Amino acid sequence: MKRFALAALYTALTALANPSLADVDAAKAAASGDMKKMVFHDSPKDAGTVDFMTFDEAPLNLADWQGKWVLVNFWATWCAPCRHEMPMLSQLQSDLGGENFEVVTIATSRNPPAKIEGFFEEIGVTNLPLHRDPQSMLARQMGVLGLPVTVVLDPEGREVARLTGDADWSGQDAKALLAALMGGEG
Repeated sequence: MKRFALAALYTALTALANPSLADVDAAKAAASGDMKKMVFHDSPKDAGTVDFMTFDEAPLNLADWQGKWVLVNFWATWCAPCRHEMPMLSQLQSDLGGENFEVVTIATSRNPPAKIEGFFEEIGVTNLPLHRDPQSMLARQMGVLGLPVTVVLDPEGREVARLTGDADWSGQDAKALLAALMGGEG
């Protein structure tokens, strides 16, 4: 019994000393459904630093979103799983987007602007950005090997988790995982 109490005390003190690890542990415990595919990093990793661009070719950088939790989705117009999951990402942005959280979509590889607009129009998505990474420089720097890939960045702009493949981002499983990861900030 004494060992259990000491272990519990040590765990609690560790969690208080490093709340980001406690949040990752809570998110791991909350992972169910499609979110079981989420891979959590033992410690936050540096995110990509290469610029990408807006639809109108203005430069952007992931550092532009520091200060909030960001779900970065790499996708392409020719990617069938991307077509399936994009409306769910749109719903997640509608449900959770705001001061503390944002969904950032980045079309990587060869995606002509007209195709990007057509893609969003066909699936009825109007609230997600039409950002582009036409040379896949950011995607390569971040180790994106297939599509879709979704990366979770903490408010310091570091990667804390990654999911490869499509997922139901609009469901309760995703919202519970993100709420646990964000420590109730969402």
